[in-house]
Amino acid sequence: MKKRIIYPAIVVVIFLTTVSFKSDFFEIAKQIEIFTTMFKELNMNYVDETNPAELMDTAIKAMLDDLDPYTKYWNEQDVEASKIRNAGEYTGIGATVKTIKDKIIVIEPYKDYPADKAGLKAGDEIIQIGDIKVADFKEDAGELLKGASGTKVNITYKRQGETKTTVLNREEIEVNAVPFYTILDDNTGYIVLSKFNNKASSETIDALKDLKAKGAEKIILDLRGNPGGLLSEAINVTNIFVPKGELITTTKSVVKKYNKEYFTKKDPVDTQIPLVVLVNGRSASASEIVAGGIQDLDRGVIIGARSFGKGLVQRPKKLTYGTQLKITISRYYTPSGRCIQSLDYWHRDKNNNAVRIDEKDFKAFKTKNGRTVYDGGGIEPDIEMETSKYSDITTALLKSDAIFSYATKYYYAHQLKDAGDFTFTNNDYEDFKKFVKQSDFDFETDTERAFRKSLLTAKREKLDGAIASSYDALLAAIKASKEKALDTHKNEIVNLLTDEIIKRYFYREGLYNYYVEHNPEVAKSKEILNNEKKYQEILK
Repeated sequence: MKKRIIYPAIVVVIFLTTVSFKSDFFEIAKQIEIFTTMFKELNMNYVDETNPAELMDTAIKAMLDDLDPYTKYWNEQDVEASKIRNAGEYTGIGATVKTIKDKIIVIEPYKDYPADKAGLKAGDEIIQIGDIKVADFKEDAGELLKGASGTKVNITYKRQGETKTTVLNREEIEVNAVPFYTILDDNTGYIVLSKFNNKASSETIDALKDLKAKGAEKIILDLRGNPGGLLSEAINVTNIFVPKGELITTTKSVVKKYNKEYFTKKDPVDTQIPLVVLVNGRSASASEIVAGGIQDLDRGVIIGARSFGKGLVQRPKKLTYGTQLKITISRYYTPSGRCIQSLDYWHRDKNNNAVRIDEKDFKAFKTKNGRTVYDGGGIEPDIEMETSKYSDITTALLKSDAIFSYATKYYYAHQLKDAGDFTFTNNDYEDFKKFVKQSDFDFETDTERAFRKSLLTAKREKLDGAIASSYDALLAAIKASKEKALDTHKNEIVNLLTDEIIKRYFYREGLYNYYVEHNPEVAKSKEILNNEKKYQEILK
């Protein structure tokens, strides 16, 4: 317990080390003294016994919640997890999991890793780890799965309502930044870059050189779903395709020492090979630095959908007792000078939600060849694909796990021996729509939110009786429109369902092999790369 009651000191360190140099020192010292005095009096005099550590944890989170979502306090476990993510190696079970209330859901087991060897599959609900029931564990239950390499742990889980057990043997896990690459039938090299850990550029270079040795004359670099990572690796990956000495990104801050320009520092691998970069709404941060640099320098064609729009740079600051503050220190800008940050966390609506930058406020910039590009909303692709987009209903389906849950249902109801034979049929989609309607899935549109606020105003003004029937009719119309949205955005939803289902049978490697033959974005990339005139027209 002694270890946990050190948060007041942490707060003091946070304030003194990150703010004092840019604000009035007396005012900061004054506010710290007020806070520590109040904290002491509260713990000594409150009517019930208090937990100082929990109070301070709440205070820290509340303070940071008013900023952007990337500025976070990291305890010792969080710091260690960050090191693992960046190093690309860790000891564990080799699966993506998600903790929900009283269970841990297996999201994706990786082929031939411990979870897979133990027979765990996506959709399994882990309810007990060793002697500990997940429902009784108050901390992050996912930590129970970690342990030294070679150690074993008994797992109790539920699958399709049936309780099962297995023994899981932990191993050293190596996370590849490039999990897949291959050469296509038209001499196009296809490289999937899934994260920007410290192996990202070296693995991409190895893949590119191997593909060129096998005859690759064009390259597709797939950054879809890549959430980002190390800024230095984003520069290095871009450097593979652009000359030494090119400006790739600039960071700007109110703190002068964080104002920096980042140039390519190495000799490139190939500055001439035709290049397509794939992005979507889950391509963020370092992925956007690469895509933005390639686009602004007219080095390649960007295909897919508008990227996430994270133009903020974080840096960890060491605190006491092995903890850290991951703090947003600056914004980054692409070579043309645009910041692609899509949400304004410093101006919020009435519900305290960050405001999305309006397209009418986007500013125009010029690429190296004079093409017009815009800031404010992620990287807009040169060729936009309907199947890459994420509409409001698609995003809601993903957040509610409706697509994930249906894929689990589908897996246990169908046999599939070859990914190449798979097609998500119209009948399958009708079944999915029934599944969604029978679930507790729901989402509120902007229109519904606006009407709800209007009704509250009408109630205050005692006008609700007169408009009640009209209001109900409008809600019924909106409900019908929402149901129709499942048909309107069928292509993008089917694309995601296909991805999730293929992974169930053939793992992620099988999904990438499926992309090679069936993915619309890959097909469009091949079309552009095989039409030199069209390729050059886009870049000029």
